[in-house]
Amino acid sequence: MNWPQHVKVKEVGPRDGLQNESVFVPTEHKIAWIDRLSSAGFDYIEVTSFVSPKWIPQLADAIQVARGITRKPGVIYAALVPNMRGLELALEAGVDEAAVFMSASETHNRKNINKPVADTFPILREVVNEARSAGKSVRGYVSTVFGCPYEGKVDIDRVVRVADELFAMEIGEISLGDTIGAANPRQVEAVLEQLLRRYPAERLALHYHDTRGTALANILVSMNMGITRFDASAGGLGGCPYAPGASGNMATEDLVYCLREMEIETGVDFEKLMDAARYIQEQIGRTLPSRNLLACPPQTTTEGDGP
Repeated sequence: MNWPQHVKVKEVGPRDGLQNESVFVPTEHKIAWIDRLSSAGFDYIEVTSFVSPKWIPQLADAIQVARGITRKPGVIYAALVPNMRGLELALEAGVDEAAVFMSASETHNRKNINKPVADTFPILREVVNEARSAGKSVRGYVSTVFGCPYEGKVDIDRVVRVADELFAMEIGEISLGDTIGAANPRQVEAVLEQLLRRYPAERLALHYHDTRGTALANILVSMNMGITRFDASAGGLGGCPYAPGASGNMATEDLVYCLREMEIETGVDFEKLMDAARYIQEQIGRTLPSRNLLACPPQTTTEGDGP
């Protein structure tokens, strides 16, 4: 197997993890969580999304969160932006990187963005150009790469077309999303074989949801093919409001634990990451799907217990 020496884990929990939560997490708790993640050693954290509060009420406090966090040198604090208005707010809040997004499948793109795929490109191009003019890096998300909740299997040609258009805008990196957690290792291998003929591995990241328990297996296949950038969400939080049945992302601590045991460097302090995961689990108020949270619950002591 062709294992890398180092993997970059991008923490997306404060945005992708929280966006599907119906109970509002207070702003101060979001800030405290992000500060814990910063202390854990991540060099990339997606902190929020500047979408309309009408669509994602959980992230209505985007500006307050982005302004309230304690920024550590060397950490990229990114945010999702859907349009020029979102970018204006993101720049006002001082984000380091703008992330634009669209789907490979037509139906999901219409549900998620309310536009056909062809009409989405001009909007994103304007956002990307303005962000780059402002000195910001830009990342692109492509959803439903491995399956769509409305259309089923997605033709790889659609994925290639979207990726070509985004890279033509001079986007630095594209994150390929398994939005509904439908991918399997053989499918991942087939998709990456085609994409890696067109784009260098360092321009691609993978964003796996763990709906059916296959995320880690898919990551291992991706790593063996040269991919070293992965999105993950502390606690395994996540889901897409416009993808019925999609559950949480790959739990960051489960990925970091696996990589640590394989002696693959991430730069992330596992114990501090676990502290951050436990913190957000407490704020959410329910048991999160992370295997490591289940395996390593907080230690408690009972007074008066004898030997």
